[in-house]
Formats: sequence, structure tokens, C-alpha cells
Amino acid sequence: MEQTALNSVETSTLRKGEDGRSTPTPVISVSPVVLSAPGRRVALEVRVSAPVTGSQLPIIVFAHGFGSSMDGYAPLANFWAAHGFVVIQPTFLDSKTLSPNPSAKHSEALATYLADPASASIWRVRVEDMKHILDQLDVIETAIPGLTGRLDRSRIAAVGHSFGAHTVSMLLGSRVIGADGSLDEDMSDARIKVGVLLCASGRGGEDLSPFAAEHLSYLNQNYAGLTTPTLVVAGDQDYSQLTVRGPEWFTDAYTLSPGADWLVTLFGAEHMLGGISGYQVTETTDENPDRVAAVQQLTWAYLRSALYSEDPAWTVACEALQNNPNPQGRVDGK
Repeated sequence: MEQTALNSVETSTLRKGEDGRSTPTPVISVSPVVLSAPGRRVALEVRVSAPVTGSQLPIIVFAHGFGSSMDGYAPLANFWAAHGFVVIQPTFLDSKTLSPNPSAKHSEALATYLADPASASIWRVRVEDMKHILDQLDVIETAIPGLTGRLDRSRIAAVGHSFGAHTVSMLLGSRVIGADGSLDEDMSDARIKVGVLLCASGRGGEDLSPFAAEHLSYLNQNYAGLTTPTLVVAGDQDYSQLTVRGPEWFTDAYTLSPGADWLVTLFGAEHMLGGISGYQVTETTDENPDRVAAVQQLTWAYLRSALYSEDPAWTVACEALQNNPNPQGRVDGK
């Protein structure tokens, strides 16, 4: 997929090739950066990745899926950082790296997680962790040599995959529905100007599987308050044990929220969208480098245009997808 020429003023942090398109820049990545998180049972650690050049850099705070860590999702984090974003990745409490058996299979890790009474509140801690990050951008700036003064704090995006998409949706305005039918607290954060939800959970209630209804009550959520501009990405082969519906469940964040203005449906994609969670990772069941490249390009382009209103990146990316004789997916907009 093509990348677009970028504005010379607002996007001056990106290098351009002779054809005028953005080209990747060298990236520096530092971890762990330890942040303050009072009351958390272990320290909040993050990985920070940034281009070595440029100023007024926009920020992406990324929420990983269940069991992953700040070291996951390198295909996305590396791409975004190489194309002008500072990417901040926390390790949440459900990470397998914090468990007694970090090499456990996904199903084993999930069983251990659900057996822990503290798991019922981890979804809240995840949201709080993301806010701790935004509270401590000064610490993050000084963690990478030469980064101080180069962040554009007015342009912050939040991106999440799977459980991480649930985390980000809370920051964008969605709310959990309590057992009595009332809405839980509003955990949105106005500092986040745009979001991307990758494989976000859908409507709760009767749409949840018995397993999800019993163990993951926070998946009963209301998207009516999600008013922040958001891109939703889903796979048309993403069949989940969390719902009695099919892959269309993962498009509910788009259809049920006023803020989600675009939906990308990837053809043949399962839950890992071709392998976004890492290079050659065992949980990827639909390995497809071209699909990963499409996720990289489309998410980057959406964020560029959403954060810089005069940037045509999203339009160009959508046209490239549509004009491809073998497209990786389709784009729908409101």
C-alpha cells in the first residue's frame, strides 16, 4: 500500500524520499522505564520508542492484549515510531511476564488469571495505568536521550488490541454496564484526541458466551459515550469463545458508538490480524505479512489525518486499498 506525501509544516518531523512519500527514520527504544503507580502490586514499566530525529512528535499510548507485555507488538510499534510517532507501551498486570510461569500457553495463562480474585479489577487498573502514563510524560521524555522537548502533548492517540482495545475504549468514552443495569463510572480522558480499536469486544448481555458472561462481566459495555474520533479494525474470520455471534461482533464498537467514524474489515483475518502481536509468535493462527502491512499502513494513515486535519494520508491509504486488485480488506465510513 502506498504512503502519502505529508504536509511540510505540521509533518516536518518525517523524512521524505525523492518521490515525496514518507520514509522510515531510525528508531531508538528504551525499556524498562519505571513510572509511579501508587498501590499497584508491582511497578508500572513501559517501553518508549521514538524516531531519532524530528520535533513536535505526536504520541501513541498502546494497550496490549491479554498476557502480552511492553515487548509485544513490535511490528506495529516499530512502524509507528519509524514514521514519526513516540510510542509508549506499558506492561499490564495480566502479562505472562509477571506470572510464575511466563512460558505458559495462552489457555493456561488465562485459567491462572481467572483463578486470581484480583483479576476482576484488572480491567480498571489497566485504564489507570494508561492515565499514569499521561501524567508522567516528563519522566518519559527524560528516559530517552535527546527526547526532551520534542513531544507534542496536544496530539495524543490511544491504540489497543483485544483486551487492550477494551482498555482504550474506556479512555475514549465507553462504559461498563453494572449487574443492576446502571453505567459504571466514566473513565474517559480528554487528553486523548483519537483512538484505534483492534479487535474490540462487542455488545454484552445475550451476545456474550456463557464463559464470558460468567468470568468477564466487564465485557458488558455501553458504547454510546464513545465520542472520540476512532478507527475500528476487525477480521472477518475472527471467531471468538467470548460471544455467541460471529466475527461481526468485533464491529460493534463502530456501529454502536457515535465517535467511531471508520471501520476496516480485513479479509481472512483472525484475532491476531496476520501477526501484529510480534514477529513469528506462536499465537498467530493467520500469519500473513501483507495483512500486517495493511494494519500498519491504515492505522498510521488514520492517525496522521485525525491528528493533522490537512494531512491526506487516510484518503490516500483508502484509495490505495480500494484500487488494489487483491485488497486486504475494505473500509466503511459514516
